[in-house]
Amino acid sequence: LVLSFLRRSPSAEAFVRCASANGKDRVASSSLSLGNDACLQNRWYSEDVASRRRRNGRRWARNLRHSTFAANDVDEETWSFQATEAPIADPSVPYFHIFYNDVYEVKLPPGHRFPMEKYRKVREIVQRKVSSLASERRNRVQCDFHVSPLATVEELTTTHTPTYVDRFLRGDLTEEEVRNVGFPWSPSGVDRALSSVGGTVAAASAVCEELRRRRRQRSQAEPRSEEEESGGLGAPVWSAHVAGGTHHAFADRGEGFCVFSDIAVAANVILLRYPDVVSRILILDLDVHQGNGNAVLFDGRDDVVTFSMHCGANYFSDKQRSDLDVELPAGCTDDTYLLSLRHWLNLIKSEGGPYDLVFFQAGVDVLADDRLGRMEVSSRGVQRRNEMVFDFALKLGVPLVTTMGGGYPREDWKPILEAHANVYFQAHQFLSERGRD
Repeated sequence: LVLSFLRRSPSAEAFVRCASANGKDRVASSSLSLGNDACLQNRWYSEDVASRRRRNGRRWARNLRHSTFAANDVDEETWSFQATEAPIADPSVPYFHIFYNDVYEVKLPPGHRFPMEKYRKVREIVQRKVSSLASERRNRVQCDFHVSPLATVEELTTTHTPTYVDRFLRGDLTEEEVRNVGFPWSPSGVDRALSSVGGTVAAASAVCEELRRRRRQRSQAEPRSEEEESGGLGAPVWSAHVAGGTHHAFADRGEGFCVFSDIAVAANVILLRYPDVVSRILILDLDVHQGNGNAVLFDGRDDVVTFSMHCGANYFSDKQRSDLDVELPAGCTDDTYLLSLRHWLNLIKSEGGPYDLVFFQAGVDVLADDRLGRMEVSSRGVQRRNEMVFDFALKLGVPLVTTMGGGYPREDWKPILEAHANVYFQAHQFLSERGRD
């Protein structure tokens, strides 16, 4: 086990000195015990982190100012998700809206290794499980399903270069660029890529709109005591996208079945559109592969913190540097996986905040049944992982937006489909049982 820990939180000096790769200067750690085969490694970087953070943050703000729009002077049609005048829901009931994009069908060549059909199959399983609940249990959570909108060019260019966006939309990528993405270009593929981003933007926007409605409702209510005013805004406000998690896309290119980074675009749109609701975001990426694209896209930004826990023996391109990278060994099983996750979630909770929104990239390719994963986590282990993330968000009292991520079935698709579906149904059940705590 190798952990590369670079914090860009206010307590950036709180590094953990651990064992070096060659075994010298070994330091015992009482806070994390993973057995004799586990060692920790801390990397100290020569570049001044605070200076890089300030420089890159200024660069991002400057690029937005020089782009074709600014958040305060755009027409609402700039955004793919449009707020509605829906009646304000009961704030004492947990909120959990789910978006899906499998209506945008893409026909891949015969024998293509990407499981495109899984999105529809997973959505159908989740809908079937939710609808089969007794009405009393189903109504404990405000849960609706929505078709994912298509992301707008303005949304995409908060994160990706206008040239890359334009070239992809026109089908003008080179053969090498198309090969790196992994999908042949097609008009239907464009709609799928746009909806993959648009659904995550919509899921995050729906959460922010609900929080705005609750604040508005609260401000218009009868005068409250100081104790009531210091309380929260009611039951948890969560959402999800049965797609997305495309964390391998960079500003000017895609790779690994990822054209655009849906989470990165959603994070940037939310920071622009809802500054009164969200000022700092955490990305929890638990795919078996490193969230390398998001690591680069948010490099030096202190308003978005990236955490990636992945297999250290499963890189298909250059390793990047997140705010916090946790590398686990090939063949990793439940005990090591869950103990590692618990340790770092506790550390983030105690030292990394505050956060206003959490994205959960819930790839299930850590499963032993996954064709590409190289890890040995059980289905129960993945369920425990999900519970830990849900409990983390609930205790922090922040909204949670969940996306899909990787999951590559062997001949039998059932383990992967069930693991994906469990992420969303578990969230529903978790809110049903604990959302009013």
